[in-house]
Amino acid sequence: MKKLIMLVDDDPTNLLTGKTALQNMYDVMTVNSGVRALQLLEKKLPDLILLDIDMPESDGYETIKKIKENTQTAKIPVIFLTALSSSGNEYGGLSLGAADYITKPFKEKILQKRIETHLLLAEHTHNLELLVEAKTEKIVQLQDAILSTVAEMVEFRDNETGGHIDRTQDYLRLLVEKMTERGIYKEAVAVWDLNLLIQSAQLHDVGKICIPDNILNKPGKLTDEEFNIMKNHTIRGKEVIMRIEKKVDESEFLHQAELMAYTHHERWDGKGYPQGLKGEEIPLHGRLMAIADVYDALISQRPYKKAFTHDEAVKIISDGKGTQFDPLLTELFVDIESELREISQGEQG
Repeated sequence: MKKLIMLVDDDPTNLLTGKTALQNMYDVMTVNSGVRALQLLEKKLPDLILLDIDMPESDGYETIKKIKENTQTAKIPVIFLTALSSSGNEYGGLSLGAADYITKPFKEKILQKRIETHLLLAEHTHNLELLVEAKTEKIVQLQDAILSTVAEMVEFRDNETGGHIDRTQDYLRLLVEKMTERGIYKEAVAVWDLNLLIQSAQLHDVGKICIPDNILNKPGKLTDEEFNIMKNHTIRGKEVIMRIEKKVDESEFLHQAELMAYTHHERWDGKGYPQGLKGEEIPLHGRLMAIADVYDALISQRPYKKAFTHDEAVKIISDGKGTQFDPLLTELFVDIESELREISQGEQG
């Protein structure tokens, strides 16, 4: 199948000349204005665009700006056709994303060769991007597998909380998606990579790996001394994650994991641990994880308690609005409790 070339020029003679030079090698779509070209690009994507600079309404510079701003068209190679020859004009066009310049009147063989070169380059670039995406996906899968294994090591030590990691990840995803829809903490959430956030949540309880079995699995109420040791899992979790951070270059997801591990037991009223942070002093990551973590703990059977019903758990969290939990996040939690119930029942079923 022939490649499709879009030729944009307001001069009918140039359109005819260009089409005649290229039609044996390519399918050529001729367009007589930048405005019309942008309209056609919404319906059909060419493999390369030949774009005149000096046109009325929307000149070549304005047209290429809009082409490069659109994610659907940004990667299409654009070659400027121009009678202008100053270095200033060339620099301006190249800085806007033009792949090349061809000065009019152009020579047929040169035009054909330039187009061939840039089509091959575009194809090569696309193939490299596919290879990079595939490699990145494998790295992400490996990274996630390692994190899952570490998280599972913690869960294996506490047989009554199996599935806690998966469920809290699902609760978090739903909460953040609803926050985005409703504009809750809009500026903070806008810069988050949701998949990265959910991945990092797996390590929120990693510090429990440092807690002795006789405390972690004690069937009755912990003594004050035992509870103080249990509370240290937030500090130990931060320390474990920080050790990993020091050994890798890319640590954004580890930084998020550190925030969750260290602050998910802080309380809105400042009576939590380990730092006694209050209100928005607590990172949003920790405030979110606090709700997801407590909800799952309430509806799960533990060595020291029976499972609460979903409705009972919702009431307990609702009653904690403004004391244990962020008021805005608590209201959101209550609003979407039926969807959270579906997740919990699906995971536990």
